[in-house]
Amino acid sequence: MKIAVCIKQVPDTEARLRVAKHGRWVDEDDLPFVINESDNYALEQALTIAEQHAGEVVVISLGPERVKDALRKALALGAARAVHLVDEAFQGGDAASTARALAAAIAAQDCALVLTGAQSDDSGWGATGSILAGHLGWPHAWLVMGLEIEDGGSARVTREMESGMNEIFRLKLPAVIEVQAGINHPRYASLKGIMQAKRKPIERQTPADLGLGVEQVGASGARVEILDVAVPTSGDGAEMLEGDAAAMAATLVEKLRREARVL
Repeated sequence: MKIAVCIKQVPDTEARLRVAKHGRWVDEDDLPFVINESDNYALEQALTIAEQHAGEVVVISLGPERVKDALRKALALGAARAVHLVDEAFQGGDAASTARALAAAIAAQDCALVLTGAQSDDSGWGATGSILAGHLGWPHAWLVMGLEIEDGGSARVTREMESGMNEIFRLKLPAVIEVQAGINHPRYASLKGIMQAKRKPIERQTPADLGLGVEQVGASGARVEILDVAVPTSGDGAEMLEGDAAAMAATLVEKLRREARVL
């Protein structure tokens, strides 16, 4: 079984972020980057399945040259190969244009299963995996907290729902599975794995290699444009209401009607 894992390199969530001068994203100078958290869990799940079913894991990522560090880490953890979608045309995309590029790369890999994280820690679209499945024409599941590959070419999926409920169902393979952080316990890279990763291949691909035009990927192929980002401003603080429950409720309703004007 060949399994593709889509990973994204994102700013470290513990890093101090600054808005870039152009005002449309954060300043990436001297900013530490890591593999997106839920993508780490997707990678671990893929490696576990590959070990159980004598499979192979190929990791795929889109981004600038620095993304090679994330791919090398994935290779050190046990992935067999990596594909790096690297070209200036890929930059500035949204969930739609990114998924289009990833789908084209995955279609060439002859995979039975694609795993991704539920959403990224930076832009947080939470839609890339779903759009990817649409391009491939495969079934998919989001917010997955359990995954078992069964005989007969199906996957038993446990999906997290509201109010502490879970949904259990089966998907026919090939399929796209978007996993939630916490589904497993990601492993650490061994010294042997780190040394082996240096010899594992990373294939570089451009839009032309994928059979896509530059107008289909990155900012040119995006449906969403980020116009401005800013640090949240602090408010005036909370207003404490006094009196019994009935009096406070009446005061709250009055404020919602006359000050907030939402009633």
